[in-house]
Amino acid sequence: TPRHHPQLQSHNGKLYALGGFQAISAEGMWQMQIGGWRLDEDGWNIIPEIPARIGEAVTASLSTGLHIAGGRTPIDDDNSVWEDHADTGHHFVLSGGSWERAAPLPTPRNSATGEVLNGNWHVVAGRTVEGGNSAAHEMYIPSEDRWEVLAPLPQAQGGLASGVIDGKLYAFGGEYFDNGGGVYPNCWVYDPARDSWSAGPDMLSPRHGLGGVTVGNRIYAIGGALQRGGIDTSALVEILTV
Repeated sequence: TPRHHPQLQSHNGKLYALGGFQAISAEGMWQMQIGGWRLDEDGWNIIPEIPARIGEAVTASLSTGLHIAGGRTPIDDDNSVWEDHADTGHHFVLSGGSWERAAPLPTPRNSATGEVLNGNWHVVAGRTVEGGNSAAHEMYIPSEDRWEVLAPLPQAQGGLASGVIDGKLYAFGGEYFDNGGGVYPNCWVYDPARDSWSAGPDMLSPRHGLGGVTVGNRIYAIGGALQRGGIDTSALVEILTV
């Protein structure tokens, strides 16, 4: 089923595609879905449906299972455009073939980024439907099913990406809509030993809605758009090394 913005996550050696949006018409571009798939040796197979419709969420592979949290969800029965959605703190975990609820994300938001450091899940920045970009930074401890509030990102950035090098989290990119809007070149580096952020190298090609993938000690910044919204989408791949 064609979709855009599905959440992709590797878990136990398999690739999962969760939720996302399906265009039902020119006026209904943001219909949220609850289905998911797993890529097996014989191709894509359907997995149990997520308990709620979620889009632009974050995912993680943790010791307790495959997790999805945050994002946007339909307000009522309407499920077609941005105005039909509200931010959510929903948090579900797929373990043993079924989804279960976990401790909700303390700051409901969408278009955040997330990384696992030392077995714990860091959810960083993002944006809200009503309030714009967020700098919130919260960490989920799977062994205790609870969240901790940590040092916020120095600048609120929504639609950003991230990766991990030498045990530190690198968060970069994103977009804003104030004063005509634009994209962020900024890269920020989080040190979990100090619970603090510092400035990293600016992106060569600032983008939002991009993917961040860590391979070895390199972070690949893939795709995205060079301007706010869906303008000037790109196939660029650039690599961060430190």
